[in-house]
Amino acid sequence: MEFQVDGFILYLATERGLSTAYQLSVRQTLDKLLEWTSGNGHKEWQDLGTDELSAFLGYLRKTELDASSLRISLVHLKIFFRFLQKRHHIEIDPAEPLLSPKSPAKLPETLNAQTVETLLASINPAKKLGQRDLALLELFYASGLRLSELCGARLEYLDQEDHFLRITGKGNKTRLVPVGGKALAALANYLTGERPGLVTKKTSSHIFLSVRGGPLSPDRVRQIVKERAKQAGIDQNIYPHLLRHSFATHLLENGADLRVIQELLGHADIATTQIYTHVDQKRLKAVHKNFHPRG
Repeated sequence: MEFQVDGFILYLATERGLSTAYQLSVRQTLDKLLEWTSGNGHKEWQDLGTDELSAFLGYLRKTELDASSLRISLVHLKIFFRFLQKRHHIEIDPAEPLLSPKSPAKLPETLNAQTVETLLASINPAKKLGQRDLALLELFYASGLRLSELCGARLEYLDQEDHFLRITGKGNKTRLVPVGGKALAALANYLTGERPGLVTKKTSSHIFLSVRGGPLSPDRVRQIVKERAKQAGIDQNIYPHLLRHSFATHLLENGADLRVIQELLGHADIATTQIYTHVDQKRLKAVHKNFHPRG
């Protein structure tokens, strides 16, 4: 068995031209497999079926590997047993049916309501571009827009009377998003006060304009968000999508229905929205731990 592992590593080096680091990584996985097979009485590669390889992966999961490392080890097993089958050392590839382990859902970062309030309150609309930046951040948080959706927002899609903005999102799908009272007031101040001074002959109908009269780029919006957060004295890393996450989380915390949040965010699948329920559960656990006598 060791001889065939040596042959496979040589194959990776000479025929595939893969790096020494990759060869070493594969070798470590296969050395662990050799050790495991020896300890479980397996003397030939033909002794190993899909169940045995699943048991080996389970052993790795319990002893040392996280899901990411486990997926790498699985790739090593798949290419190794495919090699053995092609070289006629085994008849059936036992690694082929194995499925890659899923990574645990990564909870989105959020801002608490007080931090959002601090960020918005720090912007002075009387100063240069203050009205624009306040309107931009208010709309981000009030409507949960994606960065591309905010940059693409146009005047003809804003209904100030009914407090709605028509958005074209992913997959060219259109939806209506409500605009909260504070965001609408900030937008009205910007549209009548500061935006006219940014308009040039080539200006389009985009709501948010640069100092040169063109639409704000995504990179410029990221800069604005970070600059405003720094001016507000917020140490946390602030970026546009964080405001979208905070929008959804705060709605859920205050009792909004998950289906409504799905519609507001423009998610095609409710499963995408359900990650916010985990955020809320995390908050509930923290509250219970801090305030319950038996927490």
